[in-house]
Amino acid sequence: MADADPLTVYNRKRDFTRTKEPAGKRGRSGGNSFIVQKHDATRLHYDFRLEMDGVLKSWAVTRGPSIDPADKRLAVRTEDHPLSYASFEGTIPKGEYGGGTVMLWDEGTWEPIPGKSARDLEKGHLHFILHGHRMKGEWLLIRLKPRSGEKRENWLLRKIEDSYAGAGDDLVARELTSIRSGRTMGQIAAQAPPISLKGKKGKSFDAAMTQAQKATPVRASRKRVTGKPPAFRAPQLATLVDAVPSGNSWIHEIKYDGYRCVISVAGKQVRVFTRTGLDWADRFAPLAAELAAMNLPPALIDGEIVAMGADGNPDFSTLQQVLKGEADGALHLFAFDLLELDGQDLTSLPNVARKEKLAALMGDGMPQIHFADHVVGAGEKLFRAMCDAGQEGIISKRADAPYRGVRTKNWLKVKCTRRQEFVIIGWTASGASGRALRNILLAQNGEEGLVYAGKVGTGFNARNSEDLVRSLKARARKTPALTVPRSETRGAQWVRPDLVAEIAFAEFTGSNVVRHGSFLGLREDKAAKDVSREKPMATPETQTDVRISNRDRLIFPEAKITKGQLADYYAAAGAIMLPWVAHRPISLVRCPQGRAKKCFFQKHDSGSFGDHVMHVPIREKDGGDEDYLYIDDVDGLLACVQMGTIEFHGWGSRVEDVERPDRLVIDLDPDEGLDFGDVKKAARDIRRTLDDIGLTSFAMLSGGKGVHVVVPLTPDAQWPQVKDFADRFARALAAAEPDRFTATMSKAKRKGRIFIDWLRNQRGATAVLPYVVRARENAPVAAPITWDELEDIERPGAFTIADLDQLIERAGSRELRGWGEASQTLPDY
Repeated sequence: MADADPLTVYNRKRDFTRTKEPAGKRGRSGGNSFIVQKHDATRLHYDFRLEMDGVLKSWAVTRGPSIDPADKRLAVRTEDHPLSYASFEGTIPKGEYGGGTVMLWDEGTWEPIPGKSARDLEKGHLHFILHGHRMKGEWLLIRLKPRSGEKRENWLLRKIEDSYAGAGDDLVARELTSIRSGRTMGQIAAQAPPISLKGKKGKSFDAAMTQAQKATPVRASRKRVTGKPPAFRAPQLATLVDAVPSGNSWIHEIKYDGYRCVISVAGKQVRVFTRTGLDWADRFAPLAAELAAMNLPPALIDGEIVAMGADGNPDFSTLQQVLKGEADGALHLFAFDLLELDGQDLTSLPNVARKEKLAALMGDGMPQIHFADHVVGAGEKLFRAMCDAGQEGIISKRADAPYRGVRTKNWLKVKCTRRQEFVIIGWTASGASGRALRNILLAQNGEEGLVYAGKVGTGFNARNSEDLVRSLKARARKTPALTVPRSETRGAQWVRPDLVAEIAFAEFTGSNVVRHGSFLGLREDKAAKDVSREKPMATPETQTDVRISNRDRLIFPEAKITKGQLADYYAAAGAIMLPWVAHRPISLVRCPQGRAKKCFFQKHDSGSFGDHVMHVPIREKDGGDEDYLYIDDVDGLLACVQMGTIEFHGWGSRVEDVERPDRLVIDLDPDEGLDFGDVKKAARDIRRTLDDIGLTSFAMLSGGKGVHVVVPLTPDAQWPQVKDFADRFARALAAAEPDRFTATMSKAKRKGRIFIDWLRNQRGATAVLPYVVRARENAPVAAPITWDELEDIERPGAFTIADLDQLIERAGSRELRGWGEASQTLPDY
């Protein structure tokens, strides 16, 4: 028989003279709150709690909630908790039930979806909506059929596909602080702001971290944004071409059917500029409000604002109606480029590097704010899909190109149907009942002024024609603004040529007028003087200026891989490598005769690499300057390969400011006798320790012997601070578990241990960069992975040069989107 008091089990398990958890008292029914508590007990998990019948129904989600609908997270039903538990954050003493640190990770309200009830929980199937800070939208809890001997109910928690879903977005890895206090798990454990991991690893670890406790608090993730929104910049424009460019040096995006905009933001301050620099934040007020709610640092973002038509696709006519208040519907922003961030000009970076930073900045966005995904290569496939879906086409961009505020061939547009802007020069009235407008007369700018371009008589309806006629009558003039064929003038009423219309049409006739045209709407964001005829150009071929000699020379004898094949790999992989290798001082591992022969490091250039390899002067210890190597495009990669380079290793800082690192790398280098499973476990434990002090980290297979734990940083601290932090962090771990770790490079000290190589985090030191081929047997590749993937990977060289297509596909996946990017700083000193 069930207990009359649903909190009997809760109270029986706890000694309230030892724990600060609240005693269980049933509350009033009728509330609809929910909370999630990150709980570092015997095993780290997330306690998901829904208010029902005056208590919190509870589940332990072992890996935390995921906003990827493909993830089905195990949720073990636990005892009901009192409503007062919703405010509990702190430490449960060791030895007590659930002993460990508890963080308030999310909170809000919940409701069953329309037509459903909270009573569905008893049936083992609860479909509900969350209104939290981090968990939002539709979710599903499903009870699994019990197995023999199971004492607890096992459920699955899953996100339902909606505007809040994000495939591959690791929500729990991204959100590391309390929703209430902004504290990390380490700070909560210490019961104070200073960094402390006391009680987590034993007395030796406590002693080793004493010095670290003198640091001031980790900055909360919800810090107040300072600074002004950046000034407007003219957007880059695309050139119309007749076919999709081929090759992996191009990335491809959907061509959104809306208004181009440049977003200038700093916290609550938001400006929404048109392509001509007009601030339309008031017209796009709902989007401006969502951008303000994201509390972004000062940034300048390029994107497109759209409204969805009845078929769910972006539709320009619908956008016009929504802006005029003639139709209901949400506006959406698709962001596809990042020009400035935190005062740094990013326009000189490769396109793919800017997009990586944009993906990290946007996170999971907001209901109407989205990151515009792209694919590497495979442009023709995307183009066919867009045309089949009735969309406008695609934009193809050179992966390694900088941003230029003019029209260039580095951005190309390929359209499914022909669409251009035209200037309206006149109109004719309709004699049909209920229709005011028969057609409009069009022109475009030529070399000597406006040139007639024909008539359009479809695309009008009662709603848009009434407004259009009103605008046309207000611009009436007696004569046409250009020479119009006499046959076209019958019944025409002429207007001042300053209205711009978007027209879809089949083709231009031999007389250079449109055939089968249809009116889509007016373009308020474009000036009549800028409207000229777009003629599709031949698609530019992707060519490199670097010639690879001796292509048949064997570089990897055991795998029969030649110099030419290595060059082809780097040419194809350039689009996924450039975010990490471009604009960073590099050291090269050169093996002119192949990997099995003599290899050497090189970081300076005597002039033999050619014009595609750049130099940055860096001050040496003796006070003099030395030129270090760096590259900024695929040609730079190939120029290095031509000179016998296999590996690329990079500084932890960029050439724009070499004294301020933008990442920290913890290289786990195991002794020869250790199993890779030991390294994987060490990497996961280090990730968890970094989580505790509020630092997001990423995993990368080194392609050598171990794993790199990569901690991205906002370039704020200088090298001495980063080195000191890495030193103390590594030595603390080694002191806590001396039989497992060492922070000393000595071979003798590594016996049976994993060397935590913190020395890569000092000025002048380098680490292998993502997607670099290693000069090792079978040409393994340093490959970014997700933390979930690490569990099943059997060796650090799991990916090789032969996996090029898979590596490119993985790099463009939502699972790895934003890999290696996070806005965070080390604890202040």
